[in-house]
Amino acid sequence: MDLKRARELVYEEKLPQFEQYCSLLREYNEKINLTAIRTREDIFQKHFLDSVWGADLFEEGANCVEIGSGGGFPSLPLKIVRDDLSFTLVESVGKKCEFLRQAVDNLGLSRVRVIGDRAETLARDADFRETFDAATARAVAPLNVLCEYCLPFVRVGGKMIAYKGEADETKEAARAVTLLGGKTEDVLRIETDWGTRHLIIIRKVAHTPAAYPRGNGKERKKPL
Repeated sequence: MDLKRARELVYEEKLPQFEQYCSLLREYNEKINLTAIRTREDIFQKHFLDSVWGADLFEEGANCVEIGSGGGFPSLPLKIVRDDLSFTLVESVGKKCEFLRQAVDNLGLSRVRVIGDRAETLARDADFRETFDAATARAVAPLNVLCEYCLPFVRVGGKMIAYKGEADETKEAARAVTLLGGKTEDVLRIETDWGTRHLIIIRKVAHTPAAYPRGNGKERKKPL
């Protein structure tokens, strides 16, 4: 989706919901650290627009999981503009889960559930492992680490969509992608008023080996 269309959705068609979301985010941010971005315009650009520009990458009716949801980006902006999507939000911090549940309720979003758990634990649960059409995350970890958190949740044939900043991290993550059953399908780059952004699309082409994710912090301490 180009930025022009994303702006139309955020600032016009879905503006009431985004205004409500922004107000709730700023209110909760006074109590818990959800984001360092605090002004309305920065929230609209750096969180809402930044999330929405990837909306066309999700297949119709996709069942999605978001890892490290935090303030709900990109999942909740995506849900606002793509109501056909279903989301499971995985967040390990209890107070952030409380905010996410409140946001889902206040915004009237259906087919969104919030789970307070660590990704590396939940990914070993048969009810969640390799059951999702898509996994997504934003500002959570370097791509090689993120793959170990996300790809175990994705069914073969599904995909992982990583929102990244200025750097394209695919070279450093190449070994992890292959080892975990993925194949880098595309890297989208866009220049925005808030910097260069990338969307990295990784297709799940094989089952993730049972040894992954490793847990006990090994994903970050010893990246693949």
